[in-house]
Amino acid sequence: MTKDVVALTKAMPDPLSVLAGLLAGGPDILAGVEGDGAVVQLCDEQGRPLVSVEAPQLVQVRGEAQRLLGAVEPEVPYWWTEARATTGVKEAEQLAGAFAARIATLVGGTAWPREAARSLAVVKTDGMRAAPTPAAAQPAVDVLTDKVAVVIQDRPVVAMTAWLSDAFRAAANANLGLQIVTPPGTRLSPAVRGSLPGWPSRWVVQDERAGYYDGLSGAVLHWADGLFVTVESPDATPEDPRTPMADSFTPTSMDDGERQLAVSFRAIHPADERLVLGGALEAVWRELTGEPPAGWGTEEPANLPWSLRQLTDLAHERAPEPTWLVVVGSPERPGLATVRISRTKGGVEEDVTLAFGYGPGEEVPTDADVTRAAEILATRHDLQSMLVQVRRARRDLSVPPRFEGPGVPYAFVLGADEVREMPGDRARRTPLPRSPRELGPKRRPALYYSFRGDPSDLSGWADFERLMRHLKGD
Repeated sequence: MTKDVVALTKAMPDPLSVLAGLLAGGPDILAGVEGDGAVVQLCDEQGRPLVSVEAPQLVQVRGEAQRLLGAVEPEVPYWWTEARATTGVKEAEQLAGAFAARIATLVGGTAWPREAARSLAVVKTDGMRAAPTPAAAQPAVDVLTDKVAVVIQDRPVVAMTAWLSDAFRAAANANLGLQIVTPPGTRLSPAVRGSLPGWPSRWVVQDERAGYYDGLSGAVLHWADGLFVTVESPDATPEDPRTPMADSFTPTSMDDGERQLAVSFRAIHPADERLVLGGALEAVWRELTGEPPAGWGTEEPANLPWSLRQLTDLAHERAPEPTWLVVVGSPERPGLATVRISRTKGGVEEDVTLAFGYGPGEEVPTDADVTRAAEILATRHDLQSMLVQVRRARRDLSVPPRFEGPGVPYAFVLGADEVREMPGDRARRTPLPRSPRELGPKRRPALYYSFRGDPSDLSGWADFERLMRHLKGD
């Protein structure tokens, strides 16, 4: 049974409804409050948490329940109330399911997954045990060692939920790695994939044949000395540390026609009280899809309708601390971006990683479309640099636990200030076969470098590396 349950309701769970859900465990269960009241926990007699319930979240963005849960959602707006049971305690999992079922029944709505919320009966709690206090202190952490925090997730898509974000932050503050363990059918949200730091953090996939393997590299893993590590091949040497690869990670030879257009760019704005943030991302989104982003938030599900003013206000309130955001598109045109806004000596920086998904028969934006988007960024939004890639990957943008080919360079753009700082004609005279195109005014242009952009031809990376070495003066 899943460890996470979600109630999707048209009305906000009122205090009486929440209390009825909390009492699903019977009178032996006590309630406690953590996280400044944002998380309510059901605890045993020793105060150890069994079920952690997140504060209800109003979702005003269409398609998030389908994207993250594969669930049929109510019409927006609706309330998303999430609960997580302590791993390994059967009664705790039943208790979480009963909680979601009661909320959905009393307020009106549905519970995900269906099998987790079959019964409204009180769960017997005699003899119930919870995880040790150190491991249960973070609602999302299932196992805690002196090296890593381990999170077990059994849901269609591992998303950057509020408590997974807390787990990332807590692990970083404690100088620990974060290892996410999932069954083979689970995928990662790009927001989680992009936030997963390097070793010893990793995505661990359970596999019937290999036992465990790394969902991003395919390396076979095993548990040793308090964390998941790679299995060494019997004939490995220090010079050739071979690692067995899981068969499940092997790519399929069939091209299903799905593509992604990936755009990453940095804009550096002069610090000004009148500065409105998010405009660069909206401009690219409109140019490449014909519509603005659908919604945004500081976690997943993205719950707020797209608003430049609200986004700017949030970043201003958090300054000088950085702000991390996730931005999503409509279900008809899958798109997802992560945005990091920070104050630097140069001004206010927006670092954006964006991707759009396309299915068989859907046209990826043309070179002309990308050029127009780049020119808008370069002339109106203080572009520093921009890289565009095309890759064979899922239309829904989620990351599966199998090999997906890398993207290939489609275009690179150097902002006008960076071109101006290059000595002589270095930015214009490059080792590439095609000269760059000028974007913007003649006296102060940005430069657009185009590549082959064929997902089956990785030689474009060699051209890209030559260009980078040339621009750096190597």
